[in-house]
Amino acid sequence: MEKNESLAFRPKEYQSKDGYHFIWQDSVWKLNKDIEVNIAWTSNLSAEVKNSYLSVLAYYAENTSADHTYNMNNRLKAYIEQTGDKQILVDSMISYRSTLSKEQEHYLGALKGFLRKWHELGYPGISEEVIKLLKGWRLKGNEKGRAIALLDSNSGPLTDVEMSALLDGLLNQYMNGGLCLSDYALISILAHSGRRAIQITSLKIKDIIRKTNGDTHEYMINFPRSKQRNSSWRDEFNTYPITEDLWLLLDLHIKNVIDQIQNFTALQLNSNTIGDLPLFPNYDSLQKELDEKTLNDELQFDSHHVKRNTCNQVLRKAVSTLGAYSERTGLPLKLTSKRFRYTLGTNLAREGKGEYVLAEALDHSDTQNVGVYVRNIPDIVEHIDKAVAYKLAPLAQSFQGVLVDSEKDAIRGDDINSRIGNG
Repeated sequence: MEKNESLAFRPKEYQSKDGYHFIWQDSVWKLNKDIEVNIAWTSNLSAEVKNSYLSVLAYYAENTSADHTYNMNNRLKAYIEQTGDKQILVDSMISYRSTLSKEQEHYLGALKGFLRKWHELGYPGISEEVIKLLKGWRLKGNEKGRAIALLDSNSGPLTDVEMSALLDGLLNQYMNGGLCLSDYALISILAHSGRRAIQITSLKIKDIIRKTNGDTHEYMINFPRSKQRNSSWRDEFNTYPITEDLWLLLDLHIKNVIDQIQNFTALQLNSNTIGDLPLFPNYDSLQKELDEKTLNDELQFDSHHVKRNTCNQVLRKAVSTLGAYSERTGLPLKLTSKRFRYTLGTNLAREGKGEYVLAEALDHSDTQNVGVYVRNIPDIVEHIDKAVAYKLAPLAQSFQGVLVDSEKDAIRGDDINSRIGNG
């Protein structure tokens, strides 16, 4: 393929899809508040391959999510470290595949797409032989929903008893002063909505909505969508209804956030600026001298929002003092933000909701990844059947045969051991 000249001489300064600027020569590219891509390892590549690779990776940084770019960098790094090569070769690709288990083949599946895009863009370093090899491979995809399908007691969906113990414990901790308002609000949104951590930490104050129609009030959260192709940060939204109790809690939290930020910045904020403030701010980034224009400009990006791993950090901190136990393990609950998502999907499936309802509730664009919840329902029934079969089998066996009018007509009517008592 001819080299694409429009890409061959691109400038060495770029802007990530989330609006962060980075320089090609830097050893670390910061793509958003959560993701930094370390490219220092590329010194192991040949000069031509390195230049091509960084051009393609920069293309990914500008046009795909920061997570996807980060993963592509890790996948090629793993290949180079495993093979010890300075370029991409057919023999090394075959050798690398042989080192992967079936469960790890999706690593190469991701790299396959990246290398084909590299070749498509016209940069040198990927031969026709490598492309022909990759096109001929059928690779196993990443297994999804394992924790859900197995009803894993440590990483799968929570039971009703576990969820009830958690919510009661959180309320008690908050009322007793053991849990701050911000942490209680964050965990409450996670527990009630099942949204991804990145969606929670991307929320702004204006996303918490109350609509009034006469004496009727509706409460909702306007969640920014995530994992949408060709969409940047906060480009698309999906509205999720909430209870009045949760809205009141968030309204109290919002007033606290506004007061703290006004104290940090010493600014009298107008309503538009207040609406753009993060629902969960990174107060450290706000403790610098900011004029109103600079603050408004920076609020269009994610730099003043907490990082998404804050969700799991808050959960771990809360559980350590909560005293909420799992009835399945007898041990303190192990919580991650994903478990609330699994719980919401599993509960909806148990209620008989279809795949389209599940996809809408979990904010999926299609139904391809919600089937595990629906398929899981027969598995639950099977677990119950196995648990009660031992007790019910003798009774079922006792009732095999035909009904008779009296004991004297029965085959074993004179055998007192054939009688079944009523307890």
